[in-house]
Amino acid sequence: MELIVGPRTRVTPFTDRAAAAGMTKAMVYNHTVLPIGTDDPSAEYRALTQAAAIWDVGCERQVQIAGADAHRLVTYLCARDLRDLPVGVARYAPMCDHDGRLVNDPMALRIDETTFWLSIADSDVLLWARAVAGEGGYNVEVTEPDVWPLAIQGPRATDVVAAALGEWVRDIRFFRFVRHDHRPQGGSDEDCIPLVVCRSGWSGQDGFELFLMDGTKGEQLWDLLWEAGEPFGLGVGAPNNPERIESFLLSFGGDTDPDTDPDEAGIGRFVSLDDVDGGGSGHDFIGKAALQARRASGRQRRLVGLVIEGDPPSPLRSPRSVQSPEGHPVGTLRALARSPRFNANIGLALLDPPWFEPDTELQVSVDSTNRTATTTSLPFNLD
Repeated sequence: MELIVGPRTRVTPFTDRAAAAGMTKAMVYNHTVLPIGTDDPSAEYRALTQAAAIWDVGCERQVQIAGADAHRLVTYLCARDLRDLPVGVARYAPMCDHDGRLVNDPMALRIDETTFWLSIADSDVLLWARAVAGEGGYNVEVTEPDVWPLAIQGPRATDVVAAALGEWVRDIRFFRFVRHDHRPQGGSDEDCIPLVVCRSGWSGQDGFELFLMDGTKGEQLWDLLWEAGEPFGLGVGAPNNPERIESFLLSFGGDTDPDTDPDEAGIGRFVSLDDVDGGGSGHDFIGKAALQARRASGRQRRLVGLVIEGDPPSPLRSPRSVQSPEGHPVGTLRALARSPRFNANIGLALLDPPWFEPDTELQVSVDSTNRTATTTSLPFNLD
């Protein structure tokens, strides 16, 4: 089956370079092509965990909120308290609807005093933010800017980015970013590559996300990093399913279903439900009252790890029913991979109470075989 790209599905400024470097598989994410694999997954994993990997994550679209009321709107949209978010800092900030269900789990970046980016997972946050802004009468402009992230991840990622941009990048702390117009050696102003350089990324390794602010410079940026990364073993790759399950990084829309709330998804610690200002209302956001009621109900599901017996599994194409030993449905298997780190089949399952308790034995059908699966807390700790 060939992926056909038309007006509804965008390519990124890096798509052609990623394909030339060996990416052979792709999917659509945020109406944009996302390369997801080469013909050598083992080499991708080694590059990510032992050297460095370059990922075309231009599908990680930015929703820009700018204007006099931008800060007020962002704090209302996000369930994490961002009232003290300074310029130059990014924070993981889940978003909910009015019933407490996850809408997205973006990274929020404060670009300047009145401009914010929501670096989003796969859902139409642009439409959601525009609707909320319009209904609330906020004095803002909500747009999708010409911004395209390119990720460098892995233990040698800092060496790669320092070789490309300068030693100064080593001083950037995790979840901090710097505006930088990179002028290639001997280049003119027209050759400058405008970037936001952020120490972040969707892996359990060190790394950077380079937010390119001019889509015409995509191949120039890729070539700069590719050449700089050669001495450090830089390889092409993509957001890596086995590694992110091992490290437990949530995949919104994959690990979650349309009714999942942040507590169920294992990211409740990033939600500001408590009143924090001495008896006042605290941080107000969409879905707060519903989340408080959900948490008090004791009926929430939970996303937990599963260790599954048997041979290495085929890729999981859709969620699978998880059953009790007696054969009763108790939840769904949301993600599955063979873990190189643990030499085991590991997965993520969204389970009903009380079946999510650690060391609970369950059953799940994998590759037409009913297998025993044992629950474990997250992140995995099987060493």
